[in-house]
Amino acid sequence: MPTLRVIYYSADRDAASWVPGLQAALPGASVQLWEPGAPPADYAVVWKPPQQLLDEQTQLKALFNTGAGVDALMNLRLPVGVPLIRLDDAGMSVQMAEYVCHAIIRYFREFEGYAVDMGHGQWSFRKPRSRLDFPVGILGLGVLGERVAKAVAQFDFPVNGWSQSPKSIAGVQSFHGAAQLGSFLAASRFLVCLLPLTPDTENLLNADRLAQLRPGGYVINVARGAHVVDADLIAALDRGHLAGATLDVFRVEPLPSEHPFWVHPKITLTPHTSARTLRSESIAQIAFKIGALVRGDAVAGCVDPVRGY
Repeated sequence: MPTLRVIYYSADRDAASWVPGLQAALPGASVQLWEPGAPPADYAVVWKPPQQLLDEQTQLKALFNTGAGVDALMNLRLPVGVPLIRLDDAGMSVQMAEYVCHAIIRYFREFEGYAVDMGHGQWSFRKPRSRLDFPVGILGLGVLGERVAKAVAQFDFPVNGWSQSPKSIAGVQSFHGAAQLGSFLAASRFLVCLLPLTPDTENLLNADRLAQLRPGGYVINVARGAHVVDADLIAALDRGHLAGATLDVFRVEPLPSEHPFWVHPKITLTPHTSARTLRSESIAQIAFKIGALVRGDAVAGCVDPVRGY
């Protein structure tokens, strides 16, 4: 039986560190870093690969993306008939739930204001707010969005969810489709963006849609920077319709030093760290799915190239 060949490529600096883990999880297979001119492989495990890899590897049986978002691959010419498979979770959903809940509670409980007061030697209190006045809207109810919605609901916030197709999640008021997007926004004060980036969702959070949020709204973007029109977000903050924003993702990363987000008093920034890929969990999932494909079994996480997720 021919040796199973797997190639790995990542645009990140730690690419070589994945190979030993994949090799250990796929005993008997040949696992190598991809280089131009590499011999044909059966499976490719990639993060932001160059077009050359896809053009040269003409015998692939499947292409694995080491992340939940596949927008970087959607910009390439993908091999026809080769399944593109994303990670289902691999430890990212709990990180995302932690991050979003922290951002919501930090603003709702006014912890930043308390920190400023204590730093000035002021012992002060603020009137408790009602959670009913701060409904949380989860924009995107995939694997990550569903986990976040359930986590937020544990803190007794009203939770709304929006998705392209109908979803039913206990404790979440569901909206779906373009016709219900306006109603979803109007029902939400916190807005958490967890959408995949596609041509339909790029620039989705523009001036018109941000204006549909409840007054004093708060935006949390942990999806992709291109979902938000930067200038429109700043304008909504400056005129007071939005009270603040926590941003983990940006159109250009690292965020350029001259970008106004850095100095805006109502914006909290983090360096795309809301949910990092966990290597051991990801490798175990990919190895399991490769084994299933070799046996001829179906696997979860197959991407629809038309929808882009």
